[in-house]
Amino acid sequence: MSAKIYRPAKTAMQSGKAKTHLWVLEFDAETPRKIDPIMGYTSTTDMNQQVKLTFDTLEQAEAYAQRNGIEYRVIQPKEATRKAVSYSDNFRFSRTQPWTH
Repeated sequence: MSAKIYRPAKTAMQSGKAKTHLWVLEFDAETPRKIDPIMGYTSTTDMNQQVKLTFDTLEQAEAYAQRNGIEYRVIQPKEATRKAVSYSDNFRFSRTQPWTH
């Protein structure tokens, strides 16, 4: 049984950063998914894929994995590089490109 430990990224649907400070331990798939021939549903017999454990710190997540004998890998978060842009900059006098519609 193996797992990955990561910190989730900010959702694209909202501007807030809720739940991005928690660390998540998520189990890897042990058996492949299969398609039901009659209904076309995708299913699996591996119930560990549905389990997501959250921890406050990376150390707590690693300690849990070590205590329970879970082989794990840590995926470090990538911080987004965003440039602060103001709406009023579109209309400033020293703008380098002309403002057009």
